[in-house]
Amino acid sequence: MTAESEALDTKDREILSVLKDDARIPWQMLGERVGLSANAAADRVRRLLRRKVIARFTVSVDQRRLGRSLSAIIDARIATTPKFDDALRKRDDVVWAAHVTGVPDVKILVACEGTEGLDQFLQWLHKQGATDTRTDVVLRPIV
Repeated sequence: MTAESEALDTKDREILSVLKDDARIPWQMLGERVGLSANAAADRVRRLLRRKVIARFTVSVDQRRLGRSLSAIIDARIATTPKFDDALRKRDDVVWAAHVTGVPDVKILVACEGTEGLDQFLQWLHKQGATDTRTDVVLRPIV
């Protein structure tokens, strides 16, 4: 354990667990869930933000509600550049992407409008310089 992780006490970890499930929970309810007053819970969250333990609050989008019924994980061999990374970030169908070690250079999780959307994404990826791709369709997510 690092000095930073050791500085998190049980209450901090409980707060993080609750916020992971519902980042919009009111301070009063958060406090009740972890055994603190609303003010104490809010102070701890602000401290976790200042220390950058909490990097940001975000929204989890149900891609199916947006018409993106097909999710796929794509392994791609490609000479990545900052320009390519920016292009990936701007695509609405890219849920997550990372540079990885091993045979693929990047792994990309996409949510597409069916097989047509996936085909369009793969065509775009090859135009960006991907020389080899492997695509796994997600049957059902676990987490």
